[in-house]
Parts: sequence; structure tokens; C-alpha cells
Amino acid sequence: MLKDFKDLIEEVKATGIHTVSVAAAEDKELLLAVKEAMDLGFVKPILVGNEEEIRKIVKEIGMDEVEIINSPTPEESATLAVKLVKDQRASVLMKGLVNTSVYMRAILNRENGLRTGKLISLMAVYQLPGYHKLLYCTDSGVNVAPNLEQKKDILSNALEAMKRIGVEEPKVAVLAANEMVDPKIPATVDAQGLVDYVKSGEAPSCTIEGPIAFDVAFDQTAALHKGIDSKVSGDVDLLVFPNIETGNILGKSWLHFNRAKWAGIVLGASNPIILGSRSDTAEIKINSIALACLAAKNS
Repeated sequence: MLKDFKDLIEEVKATGIHTVSVAAAEDKELLLAVKEAMDLGFVKPILVGNEEEIRKIVKEIGMDEVEIINSPTPEESATLAVKLVKDQRASVLMKGLVNTSVYMRAILNRENGLRTGKLISLMAVYQLPGYHKLLYCTDSGVNVAPNLEQKKDILSNALEAMKRIGVEEPKVAVLAANEMVDPKIPATVDAQGLVDYVKSGEAPSCTIEGPIAFDVAFDQTAALHKGIDSKVSGDVDLLVFPNIETGNILGKSWLHFNRAKWAGIVLGASNPIILGSRSDTAEIKINSIALACLAAKNS
């Protein structure tokens, strides 16, 4: 069981060195995080972008013996970085100084991208004070209002990644406002559909309950009070959100009020993808690199 990001980093260090392809790598803050991952011994980067700018930064921060592929534009950098992953020269793709829409366009290119036929989704992981292990959550950043079929892909993406990370039989809570299936509340109907999907054997193995309210998911006393015999209450590994607003607001509230730590990766492509933003701290970047490398260890 991974209790925190320190555990996660120790775990990925034990899996060896992972090659990370960085698109438009001429970003000092990003390269500082990549250097830290190198120093920790689990990353070998290939830096794609403006070679002159990258070499200036590399020299300034003391990165040694790093491969650089020159590319004149962010669009070409994204295309070349994706090709490195597609050609299996790298196992993880990371975003640098390139617009998200340009980056995703290269990833989703039908001929040269990393499509698998599955829906692309975000998996966020939180280290919460007061919770005894890392909490995985999906989807709070890509799919706005997924229907049941899309939620099946979102769930499968997360479960497959978690198994590569080492969570063998995840305990899953499919969140809604209450535990009653009500046709007037689509989230409850979808939650029951995901439970049935797992029971059918089509999804990766897990222990899943839904619809389930947040208090029941994390408080066994609340479950008992409602007369619910829950196998996940108080020990949830994965939260499945009904929509992007739920995940986004809940995650940001944890970061603001609980001083939580987090990381995030995009799943559903052939390999884990680090999306990130320039506002991410060095800690978020290094945690996300470690998470992506661990999720890619058998891909």
C-alpha cells in the first residue's frame, strides 16, 4: 500500500529507469523537475524543442549527458515527442511549452498519434492529511459530463493503471448524492451501471460500490447509521466522479483547505501522458512524473 508520494517515488525507483519524451522542453521549471527525477534515478529524458534554448537551460541547471532533438516549433515538437513514444523509444510523454490543444492534437492524430480506441481521461491522485493512503480519483479534468459508456472507459483506464502501479484489488466508490438508484438522478443510474459492468467481468477486477454518498464512502459510522454493509467504506482506493464539476471542486477544496498534495496523468492512450500546466509546482511535476513512470512500467 502506498501511503504517500514518498512511498510512490521509492516504488518507482525500484522499477528502474524510464524514458520520458518531453515536448517543447525549453522550460526551466519543467527541466528542474526532470533533473530531480534523473537525480533520483528513475528517469532518462529525451528533450524535444528549441535546441539552443534547451542547451542554455541544461547548462544552467547542471543536467549532464541528456539527449536533445531540435525542433523549430511547438507543433513539430509535439509531433516528434509523440513519435518517440509511438516508436517505443520512450514510455511516457510529457508536456512542456506547448499549448494543450496542440499537444492533444498530436496525441490524438489518427495516423501518428497514441490512440487506442478508448476514451482519454484524467486520473488524479491525492495525498490527504488524515487519510491513510493515496486516493485515486477520476475524471476531474478531461470529460465534462460523461455518459455510462464513457464512464466505463474512465473506470477501466484508472483500474488498469492502478494495477500497474501495484493496487491489485482496488476498492472503488462511485459517487452520487445518495445510495438510492433514482431515474430522476442520472448519476445514480450510471453508478449502478458501473457496478453491473464490473460484475459482468468486462472490467478489470475490483471491489466496487455505487451509488454511494461521500460520507458513506469515508465514514463507516455513517454507513452503519444508514444500514449499509459496505466493503469499501473508510478504505476507498478510487473515487469515480459523476461529472467534471464534482471532481474539480472537490479536488481544489482539498488543495486549498486540507493542504493536500497531488499528481495527475492522462490515461486511455497507448502510454501515460503528463499534461500539467506552467503553474504546477515542482512538487506536483515530480509527483506526476513518478506516477506516470510507475503506471507505464509494464506498458
